[in-house]
Amino acid sequence: MTEPIIQFKHVEKCFNDKVVIPDLSFTVNKGEFVTILGSSGSGKTTTLKMVNGLTKPNAGEILIDGQNINELDLVKLRRHMGYVVQQIGLFPHMTIGQNISVVPKMLQWDKKQINDRVKELLKLVQLAPNEYFDRYPQQLSGGQQQRVGVARALATNPPYVLFDEPFGALDALTRLELQREVKRIHASLADKTFMFVTHDINEALFLGQRVMIMHEGQIVQFATPEEIVRHPATEFVEQLLGTVRQNQRLWRQQYD
Repeated sequence: MTEPIIQFKHVEKCFNDKVVIPDLSFTVNKGEFVTILGSSGSGKTTTLKMVNGLTKPNAGEILIDGQNINELDLVKLRRHMGYVVQQIGLFPHMTIGQNISVVPKMLQWDKKQINDRVKELLKLVQLAPNEYFDRYPQQLSGGQQQRVGVARALATNPPYVLFDEPFGALDALTRLELQREVKRIHASLADKTFMFVTHDINEALFLGQRVMIMHEGQIVQFATPEEIVRHPATEFVEQLLGTVRQNQRLWRQQYD
């Protein structure tokens, strides 16, 4: 049985006098992995930032676990909502263990609980605790740093984790490896809701249990990857799928 966990009801967002999201309504269910796909300026990152209150809507309602976001303590909400971005933002003067434990320390967890949780998370993201706990960010590759970013986002065992194009700056092989890792992590964590913004259609279709495709501030299709591939809802969606088919044709021509 599906359980709504994040709901937008006729949400409008303007920047100065420009309407970037005219009327946005959707529901994400508990435990889902939803990817948000769109080109630059489609409103996907703005939508994600409204989920944790970094950006406020001009009209409409946003409900988090049935509660209006305007009635929630946003500091408390963000401390219990993981957030992973492309510019990972690890503190260079802190060890990896210290970086992951920032929010648990704010919540006044005891030292043993924090250390146990950090080690657990390092194992989860495939970084050996005895090797990485006391290293500094500059001693890690970009892919390893992004793994630490994911671990930090999961530190307080949040019910929701938001990803804003986290792998956009990584090379193709590292990116593919981390996509598989994030998919595995979601599958291993009960009832965790992931929302993942990307401009890469292959990434969106691979990761998402459902894919929300946005264009000019509106949802043009919100469905499973299979449904989108079989029945694209608009010409814009068809054009996106066309880029994948074009690449497939190029590969076939190269190797046939």
